[in-house]
Amino acid sequence: MKNGNSRTEQWWRGACLYEVYLRSFADSNGDGEGDLPGLRDRLDYIAALGVDGIWITPFFPSPMYDSGYDVADYRSVDPRFGTLADFRSVTSRAHELGLRVIIDQVYSHTSHLHPWFVESASSADNPKADWYVWADPKPDGSLPNNWLARFGGVAWEWNANRRQYYLHNFLVEQPDLNLHNRQVQDEILDTMRFWVDQGVDGFRLDVANFYMHDPQMRDNPPVDAGDRPANPYYMQKHVHDRSRPENLAFLERMRAATGEHMLLAEISCDNQAERMAEYTEPGRLHTAYSFELLGPVLDGAHIARTVATAGAGQSWPTWAFSNHDVARVATRWNAVGNRNRVNMLQAPLLSLRGTVIVYQGEELGLAHGNVPREALRDPEAVRFWPHGRGRDGARTPMAWDDTPMLGFSKAPGWLPAEPGHAEQSIARQSQDPCSSLAHCRSMIALRKTTPALKLGEFEVIEADETGLSFWRVHEGARILCSFNFTGQSRAVPQHGRSRVLAGAFEGDGLAADGYVIAEAAA
Repeated sequence: MKNGNSRTEQWWRGACLYEVYLRSFADSNGDGEGDLPGLRDRLDYIAALGVDGIWITPFFPSPMYDSGYDVADYRSVDPRFGTLADFRSVTSRAHELGLRVIIDQVYSHTSHLHPWFVESASSADNPKADWYVWADPKPDGSLPNNWLARFGGVAWEWNANRRQYYLHNFLVEQPDLNLHNRQVQDEILDTMRFWVDQGVDGFRLDVANFYMHDPQMRDNPPVDAGDRPANPYYMQKHVHDRSRPENLAFLERMRAATGEHMLLAEISCDNQAERMAEYTEPGRLHTAYSFELLGPVLDGAHIARTVATAGAGQSWPTWAFSNHDVARVATRWNAVGNRNRVNMLQAPLLSLRGTVIVYQGEELGLAHGNVPREALRDPEAVRFWPHGRGRDGARTPMAWDDTPMLGFSKAPGWLPAEPGHAEQSIARQSQDPCSSLAHCRSMIALRKTTPALKLGEFEVIEADETGLSFWRVHEGARILCSFNFTGQSRAVPQHGRSRVLAGAFEGDGLAADGYVIAEAAA
């Protein structure tokens, strides 16, 4: 397959992407870190899942304060992950297998070691002096405003050369770019064109709603009184440091610069579903996902409301139940050791209207890894232990087989392998036609071959904390999708006469942790 975007194809609508957390996927050289050659060698496995493409997490030069999301060079490959030639090899092989390639791009901020920031921080009058967000102290030397950093503490750091503070919405080592500056925007757009020339099919845009800040630097207001969180970041309404209206024009520039190469935004804010719809209006990004369905509670009413809101009008949402930033879904939604429930949780994701993302290991039903405190690498987990999100547990090595390092590497990994994943490994599940891996493959195939599941409208029948039922409707076909989130049997409304495509009815309802996808009789 050639670089497959055209202005008419819109391949991403209804597609299923597979997120590759590169650092933990497959290690080809025995250094304990996943790399691009390792990914290339495992692409056949991904293609056999039936997905339409891969999203690769950052592989650019980085000091790794935030596992590669602190980029020091946007147009190169970190030697720990390989070379630019290795990346081209991945893209070439992926296209041969019919897979699109989406790469992670971090444009909100860079590493503090990026040459741009080194120059910007050197003085107040150099050519890149305004490429980052700098602000004068108040007359008493205190901070410019009350903004807080996502990973804890204040969002401002003093620089003695400039006698100013710089903004960092995340780590001190991740200074924020000033995307109000047209020159910075132009450089970012040129970077995107560079990767298009390398053969990518699209971009996943990290924290896309953080690109702009309030030029007036106004204080954020407090949230309504409630329990004090472990991280004070959540004690503010972030109306001035993210999700700014000034961002929309830049998103439109991105779209114009990259044509129909897929633009997938990550949204992290209040009112996420509304922001997803706003960012994917015509002329802006193709699609967006948020953390709305990555929370601790499985609730059908919340899923139904979120899907309807984010998909309003001409918007096209993307959905995920797991990713590298949250506890794995099998742990979060109480499916560990329960194959029926693991399979049931795969089914609604692959039935929703929108594009969907399967996170590596989700197809296996992997539990969240147990990473001891002394082995933690995630800066957020270290700072807020034991009250943080514990993102390292979602990033432990991929379970290829049941050897001590799970077939990921011949050396100890950058994170420890989770011993409990051995019995759920690909090698074991590949031999079992009733495994969660086999189930995930069949659900992806069903979505791909059933236009109503891939492209149909979403009509809610019933939704509450115990389950979810909806229709997917397309060109006269009506597909019933019903899911039981409880350990007891549950009735299925409006099923009538229908042909079962996946799952099973139990009488007029569903078994505990059961589901059914059925085509309504004509």
